[in-house]
This record gives sequence, structure tokens and C-alpha cells, in this order.
Amino acid sequence: MNISLSGKRALITAGGAGMGRAIALAMQNLGATVFTCDIDAAALQTLPAEITTFECDVADPDQVDAMFEQVVPDGLDILVNNAGVGGPTKPVDEVSNEEWRHCMAVGIDAQFFCARRAAPVFRQQKSGVIINMVSAAGIMGYPNRSPYVAAKWAVTGFTKTLAMELGPDNVRVNGVVPGNVKGERFERIIEAHADNDGLTTEEVRHMYAIGTSMQCFVEPEEIADLICFLCSDYGRHISGQIIGVDGFTETLYPRS
Repeated sequence: MNISLSGKRALITAGGAGMGRAIALAMQNLGATVFTCDIDAAALQTLPAEITTFECDVADPDQVDAMFEQVVPDGLDILVNNAGVGGPTKPVDEVSNEEWRHCMAVGIDAQFFCARRAAPVFRQQKSGVIINMVSAAGIMGYPNRSPYVAAKWAVTGFTKTLAMELGPDNVRVNGVVPGNVKGERFERIIEAHADNDGLTTEEVRHMYAIGTSMQCFVEPEEIADLICFLCSDYGRHISGQIIGVDGFTETLYPRS
């Protein structure tokens, strides 16, 4: 099997670090012309010069429109909706209006804004792939993370619906469940969980590991590998799926 994305034009949101960066680099290495955005301009500067970058808050539809105006005139083949935010770690009755709205804005509104711009391009050319980043929280419950869970369940439904809407035009839409991904973002989640429950970070890290059947964490590059496969010709009839790279998450909140 020789996966190639040569000739493809791909836009990955939040590509300055973590999974987004791994996806952008992997697609570039497979021959794609890569565009990415982030709210962190300094992070974007660390990417290879061959990757076109935009400083953009994808929760702002005007900024999304401005970015797409620069990308789509020459066509687009792949959209990876990677941007997200963990949201607060606290009981639902302590979540503020602002915390709720921010989590929903970045977690689901941004995916809508980007998909809305990509869909007509894909329809017209009768091809295209959308990958939405879901989460184990988008297929199961997660106490003390209600805004995040609500946003990610919305992504699951959005993904299934887009696959049905766009399928007749040969456009594929799938969701990816990353699981416990090593990196700075997940470390922040662990720290917040530890602070909320009065535990050490090592205790919480162990809890998350044993919450998966394989008792593991995964590398960002593993997520990128799956996404590249789904976006290649090898995935040409895979659509409407929510696929995990997570060692099979059994629970997001072990209580022992």
C-alpha cells in the first residue's frame, strides 16, 4: 500500500501544534498542497515554509470567510476540522454562560462555518473529503465536562448528517476519535481533572490510561496516519463513520 495525496489541496484548522501540526506535516509529506490556520501566530511560524498559514479564529465566521476566499479559488479537496477547546472542568451548575458559549463556538460552530464554505466547492467538483475531529466524549458521557461533551456529540450528529447530504455528490465525511493523545493539550486536561477531584496528576494520568482497553495513550502522528488514509483513494468508499484511534475507550471517568 502506497498512500499518496499528490495533487490534493488540504486545509487543516488549528495546525500550529499537536494533532493539527502532525496532520499538516503528514499530508505535506504525502504530496498535498497544505493550508492551515491557528490563533497562535508564533506556532504557525514554526511550520515549513511550503505550508501556507493563516492567523484565524475559526469561531469567527468573518475570519473563516476571509481565509476561504484566499484558499478556494484554486480548488480544495480536503477539509480537516481539527480546532477545538477543552472547556471548563466543573459541575454543570458552576459553568458560566461565557464558558458554555466559548466551548460550543470553537467545538461545533467553527466546524459548521468551515464545512459551509467547503461544501459548494466539493459539490461543484463532485469530489472532496471532510474530516471532523470528534472525541470519545462525542460518543459517551463525561462528568464535569458538559460543554465539551455537548459540543462533541453535536459534531457526531453533524458528521453523520453531512455524509448523507453530500454523499450523492461523491463527497465523503467522517469523524475521528483521537482518545488520549500525548501532548500539552491533554496535560492541561489532566491538571484540571486533578485539581477538580483533589488528585495528583499521576493518579489522573493512570485513570485515563486504564479507561482504555489497551491501557494506553496515543501519539499525534497516529491520528494523522488514519486521517491521511481516509483522505486517500484507499478510503474512497468510507463515509459517515466515527472511527477511533484510542485503544478502545471504555470510560472517560474511571471511579476507582
